Amino acid sequence: MAIPHSLQRAANNVAKSSAILQDPATLRASNRPQLRRFEVASLLPNGNIAETHHIAPALPLFEEAFSAFCRGSLVDTESGPIAVEDLLPGDRLITQDGSPQTLMWKGSTSLIPGRASTRGRSHRLTSFMADCFGLQGPMSCVITGPAARLLRTPPHLLALAGTAPLLTPVHEFHDGMSIVETAPPTPVEVFHLSLDRHAVIKIGGLEFETYHPGPKALQLTSHAIRTLYLNMFSHINQLGDFGPVAYARAGEGQIAAVPSGR
Repeated sequence: MAIPHSLQRAANNVAKSSAILQDPATLRASNRPQLRRFEVASLLPNGNIAETHHIAPALPLFEEAFSAFCRGSLVDTESGPIAVEDLLPGDRLITQDGSPQTLMWKGSTSLIPGRASTRGRSHRLTSFMADCFGLQGPMSCVITGPAARLLRTPPHLLALAGTAPLLTPVHEFHDGMSIVETAPPTPVEVFHLSLDRHAVIKIGGLEFETYHPGPKALQLTSHAIRTLYLNMFSHINQLGDFGPVAYARAGEGQIAAVPSGR
């Protein structure tokens, strides 16, 4: 028996309706945040090193804690330059004023800079060519992750910062010539470092900040996200334990955070 035209048309409409035919589990999955694996090495109070593995949503709060320096980046320490991947909690890093500070925490993850996340967030790297700042270096190419901040004020922020030192996201320095973004299509291992207190260290001859989430990082987060985040840092109990930021920080074309007492 022939199927009436109206029924055939209705069946075609149903077949085209993904909302009706799609597996409910698939619908739920599309609303879930992408997850990412994070590796952590922390210095314990007894001097031992704890290595832990974490799974967390691929949100800026988490990703920015792990994606400042690329594998192979040379960090100034009391023992000389050491590649970031070879650093261990307990090592003594040389800060901007020449004094050493203890490395309390090292985090790492893998990103694919050439591929955007499911929510369209990109993770492009920044390449500082040799002598891009003239006599101020660097002597060789330095490649950083998206969360790195350089202690330097780009020309377009001088009106806001004046003569005060400013920690500026690396993407603010892109000039299309000697400081450019790069997006390799293969995974890149990236790191971040946390010391006794927020400071500036030299990597490849350039001055970058150590990790600090900012005083308002957990202000709008849920209890579950806040707990998951704090569990990644065994050397602190609460956000305030990171202490004050060492210098004013820039974000999105403005001064985002100013350290107390400065």
